Amino acid sequence: MFDHVFRSGAIGGLTLPHRIVMGAMHLNLEALEDGGAALAAFYAERAGGGAALIVTGGTAVSPAGAGGPGYGMVGDPSHRAALRRAADAVHAAGGLIALQLFHAGRYALPGVAGTDGGAPFAPSAVYSRFSRTTPREMSADDIAETVADFARGAEAARELGFDAVEVMGSEGYLINQFTAPLTNRREDAWGGDAERRRRFPVEVMRAVRAAVPGFPVLFRMSGADLVEDGTPPQDTAALAVALAEAGADALAVGVGWHESPVPTVQAQVPEGTWAVFAKDVKRALRGAGHGAVPVIASNRFNRLSQADEVLAGGEVDYVAMARPFLADPAIVATSRAGRAEAVDLCIACNEACIDRSFGTERVSCLVNPRAGYEAEFAATAAPGASARRRYAVVGAGIAGLQAARTLLALGHEVEVFEAGAEPGGQFRLAGQVPGKRDFAQTVRHHVAELAEHGAVLHLNHRIGHKDAALLAAFEGVVLASGVLPVRPALPGLALPHVIDYAQAFADPDALGERVAVIGGGGIAVDLAHLLTAGRAATSTPEEFLAAHAVTGGSPSAAPARPARAVTVMRRGGRVGAGIGPSTRWVAMAELRAAGVETLVGVEYEEITREGVVVRDAEGGHRLVRADHVVLAAGQEPERDARHALLRAGVPFEAAGGVTGADRLNAVRATAEGLRAAHRLVARTSGKAAAPAEAAAPGAVRAGPDGTGSATAAVTPTGRNGMEPANEACTNATAGACGT
Repeated sequence: MFDHVFRSGAIGGLTLPHRIVMGAMHLNLEALEDGGAALAAFYAERAGGGAALIVTGGTAVSPAGAGGPGYGMVGDPSHRAALRRAADAVHAAGGLIALQLFHAGRYALPGVAGTDGGAPFAPSAVYSRFSRTTPREMSADDIAETVADFARGAEAARELGFDAVEVMGSEGYLINQFTAPLTNRREDAWGGDAERRRRFPVEVMRAVRAAVPGFPVLFRMSGADLVEDGTPPQDTAALAVALAEAGADALAVGVGWHESPVPTVQAQVPEGTWAVFAKDVKRALRGAGHGAVPVIASNRFNRLSQADEVLAGGEVDYVAMARPFLADPAIVATSRAGRAEAVDLCIACNEACIDRSFGTERVSCLVNPRAGYEAEFAATAAPGASARRRYAVVGAGIAGLQAARTLLALGHEVEVFEAGAEPGGQFRLAGQVPGKRDFAQTVRHHVAELAEHGAVLHLNHRIGHKDAALLAAFEGVVLASGVLPVRPALPGLALPHVIDYAQAFADPDALGERVAVIGGGGIAVDLAHLLTAGRAATSTPEEFLAAHAVTGGSPSAAPARPARAVTVMRRGGRVGAGIGPSTRWVAMAELRAAGVETLVGVEYEEITREGVVVRDAEGGHRLVRADHVVLAAGQEPERDARHALLRAGVPFEAAGGVTGADRLNAVRATAEGLRAAHRLVARTSGKAAAPAEAAAPGAVRAGPDGTGSATAAVTPTGRNGMEPANEACTNATAGACGT
């Protein structure tokens, strides 16, 4: 399988066993005060899983270049020690590692940048919606010193034991800012026309090459900025040729800025969409006689089959995959062994990775909550671990499935009890939504993993008071029984056309032409998208590019507009406020394109046979006409299973919605599933407990006697770990600031 992926290749003096590069990801592990233990463990596990060449997250070449407080700096002695440890760990695991040299430019956050006065600097003083500041224009001396910083960074990388460097010149960071007319308005030797705008990246490349002769140097360039007045396509082609002539050993091609109105990394973007721009770069190199310089395509690849298909055409040489290595550190080794179906897929949800990377919380992964915590949680049972035990998991939602697979990996017997006819809970519902098909694949993968390792899954078995004796037969239980829809006290609730969101997802085709949704959270947004599917959805890269007016797309026949009209209502806040910032703006744009009406600040008066009567903020009344009214106004923990556990007296740990519905999302659910399993094993074996995470207010935790206790409320610093001030426009959040 994957004959094109598993061909050997070379980048500079490096010989690589396959054509997959692990792309750069900022992890917020780089500056942890742990001596680099977490960073080394993270990279070593991926090298051991088959990642041949790993590119680190961006390491700032100067204090002014740091993108935030969690960035490593190549000139900081403590950071250098951590970097050396990471390089050594990768080598011990059989891999190669490149240090990415990074400068944020105008994307550096005010107060973090190490420039006079704390203001970022850039080619020109052009306001950044991402950092929400106007940078200082760089002087000629600033430019010369920054070029030298990149060269010194390359020298340091070689001294620290890295095998290569990658110069970060894409995604709207400093080097990319010099090539775009939008942000380079200079009229001196560093701007004014295309040749002078590309001078800075070329000089950086030359300086790096001179500093480390013979050392492999990759350069990540932007294939398409996707912003108005960005780098013109002909300038991109000329830059690629100039970089090759300046000594680049490979060109990695990224796309999009954090201020771009075009989604680039979200699940709504079809897989492989951006390879077209890497192919353009390769054609430019071949046309100039530099076809031997490898080109690396990137963005929106989550299966090796997709990479193999792109490589088969011979128009690119390598494919970089980043987030898929978060989801499954062994994606390469597992695929190479002929078990591609056993790979834990990245679902491009962005909630624990990209959303966190712009704040200070360490990056992890929804489908693999061990990511970023490898040094704290064993992947499998340690040699000489205590005897195999028998545990139960109550609930086969995403939290319960994660708990069960963790217990199995730690060497124990597991039985799972699920109240419904199918596993997956609310995560399975999300898998029906356009753009989220891989959510359903995650459920299938986890269930298959349980079966492969001998777990017993009991469906249609709701744990209640009658099951106390059954539960008492286990040595411990993970309680992950989830949540139930809230039914608000409204007149008319008993009318036959009123259903809850679970019923709507179960049979969406049965809903009428007019649907009113009471509640405006993520579930309501997903349901509205499902009910209007086809109006704004695209299914191929070509259609996506055409829909967003990006060069390289080809329009197709416009999909027929469904007759269904959907209104989503919310008492307070924004519709979809709980969705991660890198995804919400995309989801809301799709709903607007589909004609979905959103109402906020309303009070529900009553449900009638004609629809829902609401009162707006000004006190006016309105009838929202509807053939069906769907309740999606909140959730509450399921309680029956907990009562059964208390009667049984068996030790238990809780995870997911049962610990509290406030701020509930799948990231929290899987992380709690992982931790609950480790805590349960530690408690029942008499070992030290695994580290715990902050729990939701009112969360249920098992006490030392197994009776359960409530944890204290914890107020997080910001949604998904991002500081509130950082919830700016990113592509990650990009084009819909303020929506």
